[in-house]
Parts: sequence; C-alpha cells; structure tokens
Amino acid sequence: QVQLVESGGGSVQSGGSLTLSCIASGYQNRRGYLAWFRQASGKEREGVAIISGRGYATYADSVRGRFVISLGNDKNMVYLRMHNLEVRDTAAYYCAAAPEPQGTIYQALRAPNSFEFWGQGTQATVSA
Repeated sequence: QVQLVESGGGSVQSGGSLTLSCIASGYQNRRGYLAWFRQASGKEREGVAIISGRGYATYADSVRGRFVISLGNDKNMVYLRMHNLEVRDTAAYYCAAAPEPQGTIYQALRAPNSFEFWGQGTQATVSA
C-alpha cells in the first residue's frame, strides 16, 4: 500500500520561495508517475507538475519557469521547489502517485483521476 505524506507548506510574501516535500512510502516504480496538484478555495483541483520514474517532467503553464519538480535519490521522495511565488499560487498542495499510469505525463497532469494515491495536502499561502 502506498502512503503519501507532504510537508513544507507555509506562508510567504509575494516573490518568495517554498519547497514542498512528499515521501511516498511503499512506492518504488520506475514506470510510475509522481505529481503535485493544488486546489484553491472554491476552485477545482489542478495539476501543477509531474515527473516520471525516469525523470521526465512537465508543468502547468501557470507555473512553468517558476516551479521545479524533482525526485529523491531513492525515487520515493518527490519535491516541488516553488520560486517567485504569486498570490494566485495560494492553495492546498497535494502529492499524488500513479504506479501504473495509462497515458503520458502530459495527459496525466490534466487528469487527477489517473492517480490512485493521494496525500493529505499541505497549505501554501502567498500574501501581497
């Protein structure tokens, strides 16, 4: 059974940085995907960044160039380094795992239902 636990959220001012971490216990699959999603108050959950076990990654247009997703050395840790944060980045951020994905990373990032396992979320709040 895969269990995901996020950490690293907090409050920062616009332009600041935060790094989110997620440990995926029970997950060791080079074929799978790990991703970060976020959900702002009153909005739908959206994909932020995704990475395959081989290190291929893609990002939502809204964060490309500001956020970086990476894997830990043992592939069961995933990080999201967020730079130049904006007020619109305020949301609960969720780590998700798809051990046996069906589509590409581009498709999966736009399809939360592709992910079988989810963490409990960590809040990131950006103030002006």
